[in-house]
Amino acid sequence: MAGIDVSLKEMMSIDGALGAVIVDYSSGMALGQLGGSKELDLQVAAAGNTEVIKAKLRTMDSLGLKDAIEDILITLGTQYHVMRPVSGRTGKGLFLYLALDRNRANLAMARHTLRLIEERLDV
Repeated sequence: MAGIDVSLKEMMSIDGALGAVIVDYSSGMALGQLGGSKELDLQVAAAGNTEVIKAKLRTMDSLGLKDAIEDILITLGTQYHVMRPVSGRTGKGLFLYLALDRNRANLAMARHTLRLIEERLDV
């Protein structure tokens, strides 16, 4: 099991990582963050991506889908943004958010590593 600080460091060790946040999607508040820049305000990203998660959950509910979000990927011209809800008992209501440099990241490996980090997260 890994705490927030260890999980954030593991997220930032993924090739191409620009910023990592663990977010409470009921409030949009970041529980912890690493990385970011003037161009990538992780507090703003946490709040905005909370709305993405909530919108998808509402849509799934409206459609009667009895499934869970594995991850959500937003592809920009120069970046990948990956959101992964935490499915473990202790992390319910949280999601991992990782921004990646598209030219340096291996998206498949990043998703795989993010899944492993999510499975070990203990809040």
